[in-house]
Amino acid sequence: MAAARLLVYLAALLCLAATSPAPALAQKAGAVPKVPVQGMVTMLDLGAKSCVPCRMMAPILAELEKEYKGRAAIVFIDVWEHNDQVQRFGISAIPTQIFFDASGKEVKRHVGFMDKAGIEAELKALGVK
Repeated sequence: MAAARLLVYLAALLCLAATSPAPALAQKAGAVPKVPVQGMVTMLDLGAKSCVPCRMMAPILAELEKEYKGRAAIVFIDVWEHNDQVQRFGISAIPTQIFFDASGKEVKRHVGFMDKAGIEAELKALGVK
């Protein structure tokens, strides 16, 4: 798993540095959201606030978080701040999106930028209206 962690760091280092995270996706230091959210379809995005593709997704995730409130959980974890999550979720590159059904079972994984339509299609396939 050390190799996976190294790949995540290398991928993130290739991204241009950015100065501030999207407000809706900001996390308190030390706080790792519980994922998957019990009883709810969950879309988890693992990335870094300074990764360019991750930052491109930030406003999309903020929109989805508002639009799907109460119907699906949209969660972001910054793997630079919470590097233990790299091993927990077995990721090798960022951003990585993981979709969980309402029972908490992982049903889909995507690596790289994912647009809003793609995320909504996955949520719809999981029964989110």
